[in-house]
Amino acid sequence: MSECSSRAGFTLIECLVALAVFGLAAMALLNLSGESTRSAARVETRTLGGIVADNVAAEAMIARDLPSGTASGQAALGGRDWRWVRVVSATDMPGVGRIDVRVFADEEQAAERVLFRAAGA
Repeated sequence: MSECSSRAGFTLIECLVALAVFGLAAMALLNLSGESTRSAARVETRTLGGIVADNVAAEAMIARDLPSGTASGQAALGGRDWRWVRVVSATDMPGVGRIDVRVFADEEQAAERVLFRAAGA
């Protein structure tokens, strides 16, 4: 009977191995959680940047006179400042212009839109 009671429980080595396995699993879950947070931040940046790009593109589409060349500016949306660049250029098709809009958050490009518009419209 004393032999049975001396074998009950875990040894120190078994406890250390179990603790190491638990530690690895916990670190993997923390890494996954951090990656999920970074991914959500990237999606937010691209979504808000896309809205800014759509707004700049819509302004270009409804403008009476849209000269060729580059224009840039800033917009505020979602508590952040966005920098945009709009390039208007001619195309191979007469009477049709191309509008490229790029939006930047900090120095990273967040969104891009390409539109075509009748030159006289």
